[in-house]
Amino acid sequence: MKTYYFTLLLSFSITFGFSQEAKKDYTDAFKLVEVWLEAQKDFDNIPGLTAIVVEDQKVLWSGAFGLANVEKNIKAEASTLCSICSISKLFTSVAIMKLYDEGKLRLDDNVSDLLPAYNLQQKYPESGPITIRSLLTHSSGLPREADYPYWTGPDFPFPTTAQIDSKLSEQETLYPASTYFQYSNLGLTLLGEIVEELSGVSYDEYVEEHILKPLGLSDTRTELPEQLYGNELAIGYSALTRSGTREKVNFFQANGIKPAAGFSSNVENLGKFASWQFRLRDTTSIEILKPSTLKYMHNVHWIDPNWKTTRGLGFGIYKGEKGTVWVGHRGSCPGYETTLQIDLKSKRAYSVMINANGVNPIKYARGINEIINKVKLPTKEAAAEDVVNKKNLQEFVGYYSPMPWRSEEYISTWGDKLVMLPLPADNPSKAMILFKHIEGDTFRRIRDNEELGETLVFERDQNGKIIQFERHGNYSRRLER
Repeated sequence: MKTYYFTLLLSFSITFGFSQEAKKDYTDAFKLVEVWLEAQKDFDNIPGLTAIVVEDQKVLWSGAFGLANVEKNIKAEASTLCSICSISKLFTSVAIMKLYDEGKLRLDDNVSDLLPAYNLQQKYPESGPITIRSLLTHSSGLPREADYPYWTGPDFPFPTTAQIDSKLSEQETLYPASTYFQYSNLGLTLLGEIVEELSGVSYDEYVEEHILKPLGLSDTRTELPEQLYGNELAIGYSALTRSGTREKVNFFQANGIKPAAGFSSNVENLGKFASWQFRLRDTTSIEILKPSTLKYMHNVHWIDPNWKTTRGLGFGIYKGEKGTVWVGHRGSCPGYETTLQIDLKSKRAYSVMINANGVNPIKYARGINEIINKVKLPTKEAAAEDVVNKKNLQEFVGYYSPMPWRSEEYISTWGDKLVMLPLPADNPSKAMILFKHIEGDTFRRIRDNEELGETLVFERDQNGKIIQFERHGNYSRRLER
């Protein structure tokens, strides 16, 4: 009788739930994300990694793995600060476009007309003007860097603004303006100088008062907070040496290059920054920028002759699968690799921060996106099966060893099914394999066309504890963790 009433209540609950709007349940997906990121952190030999996923105005998930400070064994947290390096350019671009909204500049204004210190040599007499727009899209033809070796360790001698300006006359353009995409930290640095020139206040003060404070980005700064270094601010580490180690990288400040590469932040604040963009795109009210201005920034303003590189105003832009448009930026500074990737169609954004060089944070952001994109809206029948069967599947969850062929395999729940994820996996969504429960300890693989394939059979010891599984006639033994 108790079973009957439970089933009736369960049926009522599910039916009532489906009379409301059905929603995706990301629980299993984010569990797999955490397992994948923890494994990738170890296999890629990364000190620490933090990540966040936001959907419009809410945080779907955030996590931290590894250490912010290896020497002192300080764990990374979602609130851990890192240098965000070139993501700084997005804040500089917003500052420029705020001045644009206020009528203080035009996108086709000549840089030389706005910045008295600008006297860089134009090598090509036939060149068109170097404009605000061409600086924002990295199509100005300017050199990549100011005339100092500030990316060279161990001390990274970033110049002051005065030092940068003093050597402009000794530099010359690489190409005629509006000819090629040529990424330029110098160009975005000059935009920061234009912010100072037109606003009448320092770059730091303008960004703080007009962008960071209004958005509540209290953990985002135009510099690295040295007093927090080694605690709230992660220590940065090098790329891998041949012996497989990473070396501690010296602390630095970007000084005059800060509009292009000087900011610090955390994934939580960059999530808020992304949510502001979703919010502004959906309103008619001004919040720092006009909605139309942000949308204009997210449009393509430059296509390289190779038809592969597309840039907005400050933002990198690329086309994803199924007509999605992504905007964002990557950052790479001494000891840190970061990214902010925004999917305008789904209103989801991803930020990943790593306190080491020689790794691509976009790989992890895309991997998270691909895993959660596999989650489907539940049917009424599937929801009922999930509730009844999911608890029964938990005993199969764990790590298994297929050595020497692969490092590990992780078995987890995926609704009313099991999922296998080989570890490590650069493309986790392609590596995932789903299995349907048949009976007892037997499952069968679900092929891409939904037909059933080979069996996966779990085996137990004399106490009923699962010790291994058999697939294709061979065994993977359960690992104790």
